[in-house]
Amino acid sequence: MKFTPHQALPSLGITIAALFSSGALAQSAEVTLPAVTVREAPSVPERNQIPGTTESVTARQLADTVNMVTVEDAFKYMPGLIVRRRNIGDQFAPLATRTSGLGQSARSLIYADGVLLSPLIGNNNTNSTPRWGMVNPEEIERIDVMYGPYSAAYAGNSMGAVVEMTTRMPDKFEGSINGTAASQNYSLYGTNNSFNTTLFNAAVGSREGPLAWRLSANFLNTQTQPLNIISVAQPAATSTLGTPVSGAVLDRNRLGAPIYVIGSGGLEKKEQLNLKAKFALDINSQWQATYTLGVFQSDVDSRVDTYLRDARGQPVYAGADLNIGGYRFTGANAIGAGTFSSTSGRYTWQQEHYSNSATLKSNTRGEWDWEAVVSLFKYGNDRNRIPGTALPAADTTGAGTIVSLNGTGWQTLDLKGYWRPLGFDGPHQVSFGLHRDTYSMENTTYATGDWRNGDASATNASSQGKSNTYAVWVQDAWRFAPGYKLTVGGRQENWRAYNGLNYSLAPASFVNQPTLTSSKFSPKISLSWEASRDWQITGSYGSAYRFPTVSELYQAVTVTGVVQTPNPNLRPEYAKSGELAFERIVEKSRLRISLFQENLTDALISQNSTIPGTTAIGSSTQNIDRIRARGFEIAGQATDIFVRGLDLSGSYTHVNSRILSDPAFRNAANVLTDVSGKFTPNIPKAKASGYANYHLDKHWSGTLGARYSARVWATVDNTDINPGTYQGFEKYFVVDTRVNYKFDAKTRAAVGIDNLNNKKYYLFHPFPQRTIVAELKHTF
Repeated sequence: MKFTPHQALPSLGITIAALFSSGALAQSAEVTLPAVTVREAPSVPERNQIPGTTESVTARQLADTVNMVTVEDAFKYMPGLIVRRRNIGDQFAPLATRTSGLGQSARSLIYADGVLLSPLIGNNNTNSTPRWGMVNPEEIERIDVMYGPYSAAYAGNSMGAVVEMTTRMPDKFEGSINGTAASQNYSLYGTNNSFNTTLFNAAVGSREGPLAWRLSANFLNTQTQPLNIISVAQPAATSTLGTPVSGAVLDRNRLGAPIYVIGSGGLEKKEQLNLKAKFALDINSQWQATYTLGVFQSDVDSRVDTYLRDARGQPVYAGADLNIGGYRFTGANAIGAGTFSSTSGRYTWQQEHYSNSATLKSNTRGEWDWEAVVSLFKYGNDRNRIPGTALPAADTTGAGTIVSLNGTGWQTLDLKGYWRPLGFDGPHQVSFGLHRDTYSMENTTYATGDWRNGDASATNASSQGKSNTYAVWVQDAWRFAPGYKLTVGGRQENWRAYNGLNYSLAPASFVNQPTLTSSKFSPKISLSWEASRDWQITGSYGSAYRFPTVSELYQAVTVTGVVQTPNPNLRPEYAKSGELAFERIVEKSRLRISLFQENLTDALISQNSTIPGTTAIGSSTQNIDRIRARGFEIAGQATDIFVRGLDLSGSYTHVNSRILSDPAFRNAANVLTDVSGKFTPNIPKAKASGYANYHLDKHWSGTLGARYSARVWATVDNTDINPGTYQGFEKYFVVDTRVNYKFDAKTRAAVGIDNLNNKKYYLFHPFPQRTIVAELKHTF
């Protein structure tokens, strides 16, 4: 059965229909409530007068509706968003927004209590994705998502979205213990197995006079389904030569070419520990200081599963002359030692990251308030060890390489002021601030005689670089007439990239990259009109510059044995974004309809092009002249609809994102190709999500949720015609369930199933199949 986006999420249609029915539009003659649910804390946009569209979710809603094992799960049903979490404990989980794809991590900003978790050292879906592991799910109080670059308070990386996670602090002594278990039954090609997860959370905190504190620990032990499918291209001609091996599966790659799937890799066994300490001191009735220390540790051991068997039934990992299905694999087509012994198969990975932050805030509710936030994030240890010899011998010993990110990190400083010249409830709130950040990338590859435990020896390659940004901004939220609010602002940013270095031992290359500078100004404006007691209309416009990251500038490309140093002259991408939003809020219902468009100039996207000075083709980040994305979004919520205790929430996002001009693109044949009119990579045309949550009584509640995405194109010229395979991005529709039982005010249990319909799909990687999740929590 095929699902359309509308069929994929029937609860959205129910919600919208109910919102306009007489029963759902029960209104109070005295007051119009501004929210669907009781808010546990004011949102960041409300406190700071941030313009534009905002969607929020509270800890209470998450506990009721989401099988939340790690923080990334919290975004399952947020409008227009997808977090590509390939498995529980995934360190590579980028956020995709309305107009930004899964490979564009630098087009969004992720914060926890105002501290940046987005590593803007790169723009990809690997080591530049948010450091979600620094947040314990149990400490979340609420999450606010602000769409688009409409506030001067945020850098140009906000052109996708800004996520602000707020964590809670205790008012008295309290603690909690939470245990979660998950089990996935997985079957794909020749891999058939169950992969299990256990998670333990513990937290304790209190308030002693002016000092509040909270300590938490989160320990995860998990086994993942394969992250990678290992395959070889089918030769052009059949042959009877070579040693026959069996077990391979004939398939096609994302370009439609025939391949043999010979195994799976990236079957990770990982242990992760997240430690967090937070202290808040009330200096007096108006000033509070906060210090937070976070430590994230991860130990990963990844293995492979070969499908190849020789005549005796023994596993085969490599061979100089093999025959698979009547095709000979020898010479250039031979299955070499690195086919399974690589980053796609066998490796280990150890990480230890540190986060330090301090804040000082005032809350006078008077004419002036101030805020200072300083943060430091450091990769104390981040080493990926990879064997260089063939399995199975390489399982225990042998030479290899160590890929190190030790020393990578960033520092941020934000100073903010709030001026209310006519008082706290007056018509003006002027906010302004200074910002500084520094990002450092240290990416070095070493040789080692023992890939499992040996020390690093010779340096094989190194990429280094730094960038910093200084910014000043100001913004005025002005209620100039009853029912009207005009927010006008601007942000001046001065950016510099420096200390760029690229080194390679073989082939030999050593280049010191030039320093780059850029200075840009971004204006913002938003007008909100309360057209009636129930309706609000908001129009917003903002321009934003997203500066190249150090890895985009300084990542070396090796093609046909030649190291080509990267192009250090990438231009900032420039977005002009606009949104018109219609929002209806009544006592128990909320509906929003948004029309949006983004015009992007000099878009920074990885694509194929000729390596300068050679005739070879390499994939690297290039500036695409013009991209346009336009679409609409419908999001709705309703509580106690049809029957008391039934809550519905749903959203549908439609976007048409196209390349308008890209004269530099070259196809695989090294021919300039016109890709005007092609779909922008990694952005689906349609996304939908939603849930129905029913509270039977004070003990029992249940949720039925669904998530849908249309297929996306992974290549600039849209040649990946077969998305239902490894490295493809196919459409999916998955159903989730959750049942909660509250024993009393302190103890609850839940059991749920993610991907109940067991959809097998790819977002480049094979994604989790049906997974059962059970949890038990006790507070004291």
